[in-house]
Amino acid sequence: MIVIADRGEVAKGSAEIFFRKVKFWKEDGQEEAPPVFNVDGVNYFHVKVVGLLFVATTRVNVSPSLVLELLQRIARVIKDYLGVLSEDSLRKNFVLVYELLDEVIDFGYVQTTSTEVLKSYVFNEPIVVDAARLQPLGPAAIFMQGTKRMPGTAVTKSVVANEPGGRKREEIFVDIIEKIS
Repeated sequence: MIVIADRGEVAKGSAEIFFRKVKFWKEDGQEEAPPVFNVDGVNYFHVKVVGLLFVATTRVNVSPSLVLELLQRIARVIKDYLGVLSEDSLRKNFVLVYELLDEVIDFGYVQTTSTEVLKSYVFNEPIVVDAARLQPLGPAAIFMQGTKRMPGTAVTKSVVANEPGGRKREEIFVDIIEKIS
């Protein structure tokens, strides 16, 4: 669970309160907690990505769709850097994830969620987690078993490249990994 607190306005115990509410949520016949809820004046926003909870808290009135989209983008940026999004990869790359969050959100205000822009500010290298040890994540995981889930080199290449003479060349790089058994 990654907790993102806005501007230090929420008490330190908010992570524990959130976890208890989500873990034991049984309200109006619902099985899971809604993505946005309020407890004692604190707004909790969360998204679940690959079994991990990304959480934001605030006391001020803010657009829920903005915060939920931000949490999705943060999960995508972390996955872009780590190659695979899992609890093990987050633990091993805690310093890198902390640096990413520091660059994405500055004093509670979003700066950027672009992986390309963040590359000029984030200098730590990820610790590679063996993807073969990971459990399958869903139906699509049967096609990816045993492969290395590292970001391709296409992330660092520009889609639009300038050639000599002022011409622009548009390229898209795609990594295709096929395994037949």
